[in-house]
Amino acid sequence: MHEIEVNVRFCETDLLGHVNNNNYFVYMEDSRIRFFNETGLVGDDWNFILASTSCDFLKQVYFNQMLVIKSHVLKIGNSSFHLEQDMYEKQSGELVAKGKSVIVQFDFHQQKSAPLSEKMRMQLESHQLTVKEG
Repeated sequence: MHEIEVNVRFCETDLLGHVNNNNYFVYMEDSRIRFFNETGLVGDDWNFILASTSCDFLKQVYFNQMLVIKSHVLKIGNSSFHLEQDMYEKQSGELVAKGKSVIVQFDFHQQKSAPLSEKMRMQLESHQLTVKEG
C-alpha cells in the first residue's frame, strides 16, 4: 500500500465551502505520480498513460482538512494495471472518496500499448491488495 497526505487548500473549495469535485482528480494524480516514482516504475522516460479514471464522492471535505490517500493495485494485465485510491479524512479516519484508474504502459513511437516487464510486474505485485480468507 502506498500512502500520501494532502492538506486541503482554500483555493480547492467552491462556493458551497467544500472541496470541488475536480480537485479529487488532482489529488489522485499527485498520488499516482508519487506512486510511480517511489515504486521505480518510471525512469528518465515517462511511459504510462491514463486510460480511465473515476471517483465516488462519499463525504464532504473542507478547507484545511488533512486527507490520507492510500493507493493499491487491484489488477495487473499484460500492458496495464488498475489502481484504487481510497481517500480518508485523517483526523476521523472516515472514507471520504474512492478513486479508480486504469493505467497503460504506452510506446509513444509505435503509438500502441506495450507489455509490462517482469520487473514492473514485481513492483506492482508488491502494492497489490490481497484479501485474506478467514
